[in-house]
Amino acid sequence: MKNKNIYLMYAIGLLQGMVFYGPIATLYRQAQGVSVLQITIIESISLILCLLLEFPWGMIADKIGYKRTILFCCVLYFLSKIVFWQASGFGGFLLERVMLSVVIAGLSGVDSAFLYLSCKKGESQKVFGIYNSLGTAGLLFASLLFSLFVGSNYRLAGFLTVISYGLSALLAMGLTEVKREKEKASGTDSLLLPLKQIFKNKNILLFLIGIALLNETHQTVTVFLSQLQYERCGLTISAMGYIYILVTVAGLCGAWSFGLTKKLGDFRLTVFLYAVAAISCILLAVTDSPWLTVIGILTLRIAFSLFQPLQTELQNRQIHAENRATALSVNAVIIDSVGAGTNIAFGTLAEKSLFTTFLFGAGLCMLGSMFVLRQIKKI
Repeated sequence: MKNKNIYLMYAIGLLQGMVFYGPIATLYRQAQGVSVLQITIIESISLILCLLLEFPWGMIADKIGYKRTILFCCVLYFLSKIVFWQASGFGGFLLERVMLSVVIAGLSGVDSAFLYLSCKKGESQKVFGIYNSLGTAGLLFASLLFSLFVGSNYRLAGFLTVISYGLSALLAMGLTEVKREKEKASGTDSLLLPLKQIFKNKNILLFLIGIALLNETHQTVTVFLSQLQYERCGLTISAMGYIYILVTVAGLCGAWSFGLTKKLGDFRLTVFLYAVAAISCILLAVTDSPWLTVIGILTLRIAFSLFQPLQTELQNRQIHAENRATALSVNAVIIDSVGAGTNIAFGTLAEKSLFTTFLFGAGLCMLGSMFVLRQIKKI
């Protein structure tokens, strides 16, 4: 049953990675009358909603079960893609993000907890790496179809995404519930345990903030600002599609995270990846060369992809409670809180200067590395 869960989650991750409008996500919204600042405002509203919903969703998931939570979220994910496909203007895309916020808050921590409990001991980071890489593989497949057949037909890209998410919702029905650890604490004490742990240990709080700074820099730069940088370099829509494929392929390297961690160790690998992310942002700030731009985006993507399975493993490793989803939701609340602020900052800076915006991203990566490394020494 556990292997069945893992394989179904792999398939769900693959299908949910098939976002066919991915190469032109920003341009898609702009074509429907939404500005870059409005996009970042919508993103921040979405993060704030995630922040408000994370903790309640974690408690609900621990009570109703992880399978039911994943199924509900997959169905709502599918419906949100229908809304996106038909959206026009600020209101339509805001509604889609509101629905997506419910999904993100619901799945946050639950999917990784579900996989963690479905794995044999010592295999979780490897499974996380494969799971993340399959999502990237799905995005790669979607990007190839976009470049070959979809092109400037933005609505078709939205429709194809609806189909892939509908299939993922159907697969979620085949999941089997997992058994969770038992903890001495019970009732309210058990639910509040994650909060108590974080507030008693400031290093855990800084660790989560450090993760958020790299996550949000990667998300904002590779998904939104990259397309503005490509336009600055004079690249065509078709070229953006092929570059997006390269960036997506780079994301597959997350499957190597486990092997690199065994060779270098948690600490040294983290130092290297955060340094690479910061250097990538600096390179993007100072260049208007298409080739150097692609190198900068690729290296940032690789650094994030290699760190993602490791940080998920590190978060799970610090949890020793029955309410694992609640604990991971508390972590996500902190990460989302940081993201809500950085998104507005990125959007405001991008309206004025891409140079300043990329340097800001480099600074966040440097600061984040210091926060994360303090806690890694103690895990």
